[in-house]
Amino acid sequence: MVAPPPGVRAVPADWWERLVARSIEALVIGVFYYILFIAAWGLLRTVGLLEVYGDWLPGLFAWLVVGLAYAGYDCLAHYRRRRTFGKAIMKIRLEPAPGRRLSPGDLAKRAILYPGPIALAEIPGVNVVVGILVFAVGLSILIDKPLQRGLHDRWAGSLVIKDPH
Repeated sequence: MVAPPPGVRAVPADWWERLVARSIEALVIGVFYYILFIAAWGLLRTVGLLEVYGDWLPGLFAWLVVGLAYAGYDCLAHYRRRRTFGKAIMKIRLEPAPGRRLSPGDLAKRAILYPGPIALAEIPGVNVVVGILVFAVGLSILIDKPLQRGLHDRWAGSLVIKDPH
């Protein structure tokens, strides 16, 4: 096993472990998104709003609901267990950065930066900014050595580590 960096009690999770954890969650959340999208599309088509506002409205509604729910779940899961279900499968968890304590406000800040913007991904024009932000978060994990913290981790004062057992 790799030794933890100086000042850190555990080994930071590798970028690919974090990516797989988020991908697992994205698969599940994607199912909820498509169910909600189909329901919203059917309802809006029935009442005639698709013709008025266009085909993007059901996607916006579904992303807002699912994106905000995911951000809320992310915050609550990290508060209660320091991990989401994807992190549990990958055997990684969230910890405070050295010299920090994680408060519910810190976890909310983390969720606002990522995955919160997912709620805005369907808005034309804003989706480009969301894509750039998500890319920047991923890139920051790759270039932040040795702690491998994303922008959302830095803002919240958190660190994703491998489970010691």
